[in-house]
Amino acid sequence: MMNVTLTDVKEARETIKNIVKRTDLLESVKLSEKTGANVFYKCENLQKTGSFKLRGACNKIASLTDEEKANGVIASSAGNHAQGVALGAKMTGIKSTIVMPATAPLAKVSATKGYGAEVVLNGAVYDDAYAKAVEIQKETGATFLHPFNDKYVIAGQGTISLEIFRTIRQ
Repeated sequence: MMNVTLTDVKEARETIKNIVKRTDLLESVKLSEKTGANVFYKCENLQKTGSFKLRGACNKIASLTDEEKANGVIASSAGNHAQGVALGAKMTGIKSTIVMPATAPLAKVSATKGYGAEVVLNGAVYDDAYAKAVEIQKETGATFLHPFNDKYVIAGQGTISLEIFRTIRQ
């Protein structure tokens, strides 16, 4: 079982602080009134890739050894993780390959290519893309960046919580 601690998340914050934006936290007055609770929106759409997935991808990429970086990275995704990995790899100067389902939205495929990734389209659903990515990973020795089942990815994405707590306290 994977154990991600608050210390891991704080370390991730330090690792990615100059890469990702600290995004706004906005309160939804209407939803707060309707629910009787304070409801907020964390504006991760303002990240360069339009998603919080950049946080986890960049934290994972930063954890790689020089040898792993030399072999490049590979991921499977239908969109947001794909863009996060592609941009994170580009900013680090390493090769990225992203396997996406052939049904992935064209805008997501184009953006991923625009961030410098080699995109491989495979299958109709995510599981097909995942299987192909694992196959390519075994052939190339690239490091597989799982979209959610990885300690560094989780810690990177968890940095959102630190921003939320800090903003609410203020």
